[in-house]
Amino acid sequence: MVRRVTGPEIERLIQLLARLPGLGPRSARRAALQLVKKRDQLLAPLTDAMRTVHDRVRVCSVCGNVDTADPCAVCTDPTRDGSVIVVVEDVADLWALERAGAVNARYHVLGGVLSPLSGIGPDDLDIAGLVERASDPAVKEIILAVNATVDGQTTAHYVTDRLDGLGVKVTRLAHGVPVGGELDYLDEGTLTAAIRSRTPF
Repeated sequence: MVRRVTGPEIERLIQLLARLPGLGPRSARRAALQLVKKRDQLLAPLTDAMRTVHDRVRVCSVCGNVDTADPCAVCTDPTRDGSVIVVVEDVADLWALERAGAVNARYHVLGGVLSPLSGIGPDDLDIAGLVERASDPAVKEIILAVNATVDGQTTAHYVTDRLDGLGVKVTRLAHGVPVGGELDYLDEGTLTAAIRSRTPF
């Protein structure tokens, strides 16, 4: 029998923290302990920040990013190339591309991928919004930056079909050998994609 060592309030904090990605029960318990031990330095500012985000966060009506303004900071940035739209599955993918600093374009968040087994169809994603944005004559290229999963590739093919006839160039991220990767450790699918996507040296 496991005995409780904290009150229900702290247990609830631990349970909520454990729901976050990358935090299991042990990590959540350690995080909760740090927050409780450093109430003034960590817990109070975190509580204020979370309350502010809860009250002010918005989903951008243009691209689907999350921000405290609508349109978001990405959509209102005048230095971005408005002729290129990078299509991603989720806001996390947008943030990852921004961290890498690999492209200075606009984005469009689909909100997931097509998944018949999960009951997610075209109407559940913001594909119509993408088609509308791609119809703008200023848009010259759509980069499909979706995951290399079966559902991701199915979504990419569907989006490509929907964009057909708009006169916009549709490209996708390269698939294959990662930087620093060793061939012996790669799976067959990655090696096959790398061979098919080979480029001149």
